[in-house]
Amino acid sequence: MSIWYWFCDFIPLELLRWEFMRNALLAILLMAPLFGILSTMIVTGRMSFFSDALGHSAFTGIAIGCICGIAAPLWVAVIFSVVFALLFSFVRSRSNQAADTLIGVFSSTAVALGIFIATLGGGSFTKYNKYLIGDVLSVTPGEIGTLALVLVGVLVFWCLYANRLTLSSIHPQLASSRGIPVGISQTIFTTAIAVVVTLAISSVGLLILNSLLVLPGASSRNVSRNLKQYHLFSVVFALIAGIAGLVISYYWGASSGAAISLVLALIFAVTFCLRKARA
Repeated sequence: MSIWYWFCDFIPLELLRWEFMRNALLAILLMAPLFGILSTMIVTGRMSFFSDALGHSAFTGIAIGCICGIAAPLWVAVIFSVVFALLFSFVRSRSNQAADTLIGVFSSTAVALGIFIATLGGGSFTKYNKYLIGDVLSVTPGEIGTLALVLVGVLVFWCLYANRLTLSSIHPQLASSRGIPVGISQTIFTTAIAVVVTLAISSVGLLILNSLLVLPGASSRNVSRNLKQYHLFSVVFALIAGIAGLVISYYWGASSGAAISLVLALIFAVTFCLRKARA
């Protein structure tokens, strides 16, 4: 962190005079590529609502951790979300129901269970509000280190499985005929989403987390001409929105997560117009 702080000393911006803003900017620079990379896979795999369902499961894990008196309930949420993702993959592989139907079943169950546990015994729901809205300005160096490790893991996974996962999403039968382990690839992918969603929930907020996992890929799809551009534009859009949203939230005193989401929505609108103009 000391190297990052030293680097920020050379950037003539008022907001970087504060340590919490330096931490927030570094967290954004780590989370944006995560959102950008996973977004392309989520949009291609038509799993936009699945990330929302994982957010609900993460909230349930946090509620369980708080009820049990665990000092770091976020880690309970990570474990619960991974189990949730694996259970979803298992049921999906053995059911003839449509994916959106199964996602609806899991999502509604997770959010109902979370609210039930959070309010068990007449407990107050107020202490969970920070997970609904999020606050990237309160991110700690330890959380930043964890995000860095997750980013490395996702990048390794992306380098190894991006093409296989894309083919598996577009044509599972063709992917299987070429020897690609479709089930294993999708299981690893859903697990990666579960970890990223859970770690980002306290910084971004459950209410708008799904937009950050969908909008970068959707915007990139509007203007990209090939797979390389698709991934690249998604990461770039996520980075632009992350930095712009953080700056907007600093000067306007608004929620960082909401500002980032609105910038992404604006990017989607612009790329959609460019797509129409190019067509």
